[in-house]
Amino acid sequence: MECPACNHENALDSRFCGECGASIPRTVTCSGCGRSNPADQKFCNGCGGRVGAPRAFTPKHLAEKIRHAKAALEGERKQVTVLFADVKGSMELAEQLAPEAW
Repeated sequence: MECPACNHENALDSRFCGECGASIPRTVTCSGCGRSNPADQKFCNGCGGRVGAPRAFTPKHLAEKIRHAKAALEGERKQVTVLFADVKGSMELAEQLAPEAW
């Protein structure tokens, strides 16, 4: 069972985290339908959605602004100046990659 506070993996029957001491819930509420599910379950018994999936914390007005600006930002390329410091064997690696990937 993964601790919700520190992500430490604990035994399935643990009530408290062995790493940070946080309480480990026995059930998890589905963010999609609100149904209570066993804490070790990955998918909801009610709607089949992923249980424990992170909720979006982006305010609606900001999310809309990002969605509208996304098209303008995708595919944008700019000339940049890069300071290159050589690491042993890096030139051999660079020869195998495209300039943008490198």
